[in-house]
Amino acid sequence: MMTIEETIRDEKLDFSGISLNYYLLGLLSAFENRFQTAADNAMGEISWKQFFAIICINLFKEPPTLRELSEILGSSHQNVKQILLKLEKKKFIELRSDKTDKRKQRIFLTDHCKEFCEKNNEMSEAIMDRMFRGIPQNDLAATIRTITVMEKNLQGDEK
Repeated sequence: MMTIEETIRDEKLDFSGISLNYYLLGLLSAFENRFQTAADNAMGEISWKQFFAIICINLFKEPPTLRELSEILGSSHQNVKQILLKLEKKKFIELRSDKTDKRKQRIFLTDHCKEFCEKNNEMSEAIMDRMFRGIPQNDLAATIRTITVMEKNLQGDEK
């Protein structure tokens, strides 16, 4: 697979007529595809999307519902439910009825999941350190601000 830099330099392609906003969106999409492939290969037992769901579940102070997790993941209930069913089958999560509202199911991480995360923590940190090497904190902060504004603008168009 070509890197993004190799793709940009490829003489068979012409990016000259593309505005910066389209170019950035294309770079983000291409990077996400490449990152997902690399992360899937590194994780082995689960996919990047499944691992990202686990990361997001860990962000909640209380075990989240499907709706709450879907909101933070920015994905549909149907897609998140499919991810959760695969994680449940692999014994990474348990779905349990909410104590006060039996219609809701809460998502709990299992001991197997916690052991997997501990076992892979060092590898995950090494990948993140390598990926962000040489990028100043102020550049990361600017990127976060830019993506946050892009998402806000996108939401504004949908309302």
